[in-house]
Amino acid sequence: MTSTRSALDADWLGLCRRAVRGLEQVLADAPTITERAIETGTRGEGGDRTLVIDSSAETVVLSELDALHTSGYSFSALSEEKGEVDFGDRAIRVIIDPIDGSLNAKRGLPHHALSIAVAAGETMADVVFGYVYDFGPREEWWARQGEGAWLNGELLDRELGERRAHDGRLEVLGIESADPRWVAAAIEPLVTSAYRLRALGTIASSLCQVAGARFDGMLSLRRCRGVDAAAGQLIVREAGGVVSFPGCDEALGAPLDATPSAPVVAARTAATLHALEEIVR
Repeated sequence: MTSTRSALDADWLGLCRRAVRGLEQVLADAPTITERAIETGTRGEGGDRTLVIDSSAETVVLSELDALHTSGYSFSALSEEKGEVDFGDRAIRVIIDPIDGSLNAKRGLPHHALSIAVAAGETMADVVFGYVYDFGPREEWWARQGEGAWLNGELLDRELGERRAHDGRLEVLGIESADPRWVAAAIEPLVTSAYRLRALGTIASSLCQVAGARFDGMLSLRRCRGVDAAAGQLIVREAGGVVSFPGCDEALGAPLDATPSAPVVAARTAATLHALEEIVR
């Protein structure tokens, strides 16, 4: 059996890129809203109704993981739809959201992404590799702990800051979990904090916008699942930003699972992070 260290050092980037090619075919095979709206009749581990494209995308990723396991690597996988899959070693966890932004994918809206994270433990702090591929703009984001973050092969600048409007508010703030009821409940602090709001409909992609300093910050207005944020939060941190999960004992203490546990907040500076945390508390 290979060692835990060897599993962490597997070619995760290559695996993710192969999975992207498979998912591109899944989406190409169901190009219309009618085809993409077909449901399996079941609910995934995260509680949402499972679309056929979700199930097919998950099968693609799990097939790649099975091939990696067959080649001698041991780990476990946690996917939004199927839950935990044992590949021989629970010390290494692979956290998968085959299509983050399924509603966007179903309706033909641009932002929907594959999110894969590899962790040496059970919380966000333990993630060592993160990968997000957004099928709308066809952008590949990835990061490795201690080595930085990349967008389409270019190393992201860790020194990029935030931008503010003339009145001091953040120029662009991303929001997720944008149910009108949750927006209404937070509207006053949002008005005082942000000049403009943007809701992409995928936590993974929104986090990446903070990593690239396209968003000055982002927050989810309700608790998010570990599968949604695991990869993106590492990409933000390796790109020089900061992330927290308010309500957890530690800033990065949210569990790597498919159960909503805490909101996610990300920013380019610690001061802005703390201000945004107050909105979701």
